[in-house]
Amino acid sequence: MKNQELINFLNQLLSNYFILYVKLHRYHWYIKGRHFFQLHEHFEELYLKTQDELDEIAERIIMIGGQPLATMSMYLKQGTLEEANADDTEKEMISQLIHDFNRITKEIIDTGLPLTDEFADEPTNDILIGHQKRFETEIWMLKSYQKEN
Repeated sequence: MKNQELINFLNQLLSNYFILYVKLHRYHWYIKGRHFFQLHEHFEELYLKTQDELDEIAERIIMIGGQPLATMSMYLKQGTLEEANADDTEKEMISQLIHDFNRITKEIIDTGLPLTDEFADEPTNDILIGHQKRFETEIWMLKSYQKEN
């Protein structure tokens, strides 16, 4: 398949979104401290948004002739993000999310967008740009939040 490299990238992205989705659930459940209410709610918003986006990526893979990965073992093998650690503190959670969002953004910019250009895949390009914007906004907000502490 001529666009296999793009399909491979999208499966890596899908894998990262599933790892992120599980991580955000964990953070939602395990957050403690004086910012509990604010972060508990925000982590839920983030995992719900991530859930929608991972479905969008999987469906796009199918639309362009690929097969989305669909097992946790494959997500962990293909993804570039790490699972959440046990007993992360609030500060560690925020720092890890900034790291993860930066990593996904960099991969979109460095790999995904050039591949969509190479294969003249404007719909996938639009999806990736939307996700890039979302993560850049989230990075800015989390960094601003960090300054409070």
